[in-house]
Amino acid sequence: MAILSDSDRNHVRDLLSRMVEPVRLLFFSQTLNCETCVPTRQILDELVPLNDKLTVEEINPQIDRDKAAEFGVDRVPAIIVASGDRSRIRFYGAPSGYEFMSLLDAIVLQSTGDSGLTQASRALLAAVQEPVDVRVFVTPT
Repeated sequence: MAILSDSDRNHVRDLLSRMVEPVRLLFFSQTLNCETCVPTRQILDELVPLNDKLTVEEINPQIDRDKAAEFGVDRVPAIIVASGDRSRIRFYGAPSGYEFMSLLDAIVLQSTGDSGLTQASRALLAAVQEPVDVRVFVTPT
């Protein structure tokens, strides 16, 4: 059974039409001890056909430990949104509910290379002298 309705697919297709560069979704998953890996895969399987600039690569971090280490993945499911040399946006857990829109926004942002920040915000961030790890925690919706 499909997760996205026809109307949702059309809306998502429209959002993804803003993509400029190709985006790879690196999906870290495993079959054991991961109750949200299958639903996450189903979401990605429905998302990828909606834009030809979007691909998904499934990686088992237990088998491909080097790839997991390269991207700093230590739990599943994880989705790394990568375009060109940009691969710093990551999602842990199933991107359902409001998180689905966040994933779509991240895909478009990576594809365009535009953060959407104002010049004033960029100036403030340029003043930050130490590395910052921003984490957003959500509860299932």
